[in-house]
Amino acid sequence: MSRKRSPARLVIALSVAAVLAVFLLYTSIAGGSTPSVRPSQLAAHSGKVSLAGRVVGPVTGDAHAGGLHFRLRDVRGTAVVPVVYNGTVPDPFRVGRDVAVDGRLQNGTFVAAKDTLVTKCPSKYTDKKA
Repeated sequence: MSRKRSPARLVIALSVAAVLAVFLLYTSIAGGSTPSVRPSQLAAHSGKVSLAGRVVGPVTGDAHAGGLHFRLRDVRGTAVVPVVYNGTVPDPFRVGRDVAVDGRLQNGTFVAAKDTLVTKCPSKYTDKKA
């Protein structure tokens, strides 16, 4: 004895799948696009950005109580911006390391979003110049 399946179930299932596909496509294209900038470019951006640069000392404070205070400098430049960061600090974080952190500029200081600090690969993994 075979049961005939309703075509309405198939239409509903395909409709749900199409809606999910459109949502995933939209979020991958339009959502979450945070511009990546260097300290010298920061003044031109007013919203949330990903700031990339080299840590220059001194590093003071506590990342879990009051904030870790340090400065980021352009990797190949002289522009410097003070940063306040709260959250987990990666083990390789130190003066001279290239890092990226998300946040926004407030009153001349870059206020980083919690737990967004990422250290970049050290230069020993790049090709040496001849």
